[in-house]
Amino acid sequence: MAHMNIPWIFFVQILALASNSEAKVSAIISFGDSFVDSGNNNYIPTIAKCNFEPYGRDFPGGRPTGRFCNGRLPPDFISEGFGLKPIIPAYLDPTLNISDFASGVCFASAATGYDNATADVMKVIPLWKEVEYYKEYQKKLRAYLGDKKANGIISEALYLISIGTNDFLENYYALPQRPSQFTVQEYEDFLIGIAENFVRQIYGLGARKMSLTGLPPIGCLPVQRATNFEDPLNCVEERNKVALEFNGKLKVLVAKLNKELPGLKVFFADAYDLLLQLIKNPSTYGFEIAEEGCCGTGLFETSILCNRHHPLTCKDANKR
Repeated sequence: MAHMNIPWIFFVQILALASNSEAKVSAIISFGDSFVDSGNNNYIPTIAKCNFEPYGRDFPGGRPTGRFCNGRLPPDFISEGFGLKPIIPAYLDPTLNISDFASGVCFASAATGYDNATADVMKVIPLWKEVEYYKEYQKKLRAYLGDKKANGIISEALYLISIGTNDFLENYYALPQRPSQFTVQEYEDFLIGIAENFVRQIYGLGARKMSLTGLPPIGCLPVQRATNFEDPLNCVEERNKVALEFNGKLKVLVAKLNKELPGLKVFFADAYDLLLQLIKNPSTYGFEIAEEGCCGTGLFETSILCNRHHPLTCKDANKR
């Protein structure tokens, strides 16, 4: 549960350099899936939730928050790394208001994707709806701070975008609809088109600094290893190749957007290589096991299947 945070520690340093260190970051605003969801799924009718133990056991106060993690998530660490608050709140949390969101807010929803059909699988928030919540947030921010100050926060904020894994693992490789419509390369292009439209849309709303995260080595995720019947418990290399192919197209998109949109700075965050290093050399990063997760058997349990009653859930998430 802990290992997904490691690459983002590097990104804090890289993003600081990309911003020339001197650039002001007024807020951290996140869009995407479970890699960055602070708990929005707690407040919608979906089974893709984790607001129960053992999730959150290493979070400040030892409480589950709806983060698919034992502790904090990448945006929390990045926010703290830029001298902002150490916890990014979920926009849908009814106990919070706009004053809590002025220096950071999360619109992400675990199990979502670029493709609306991916969000439909678990009945979570589609990406277009995340943007609608962002528009609503902007209105509230302007009412709270006034146009000038709110516009400054919006333009100086760092936007963290982490999405795409579920499009392949929950949708394309799991259900018949999209493979009947697209080859995998065509589906990659379909998603890249959505990614471009999304970036252009939030750019049009005032966003200027963005980190767009590529896919991790999806074939090495525990559930992929567990269902790899051709080479049991090893990475599914075909799916890793798809992730690399998609990331290559995402890099081309990032270069295009940086060239075409005045004042925009998009940074491609490479989750693939750093995570692959961690998987191949876990001891270098302080881990003992990289091929299994911490929940239950470590092979497939997540969400409601990962609970405090499972006898095999690991005792120390810092080791795997």
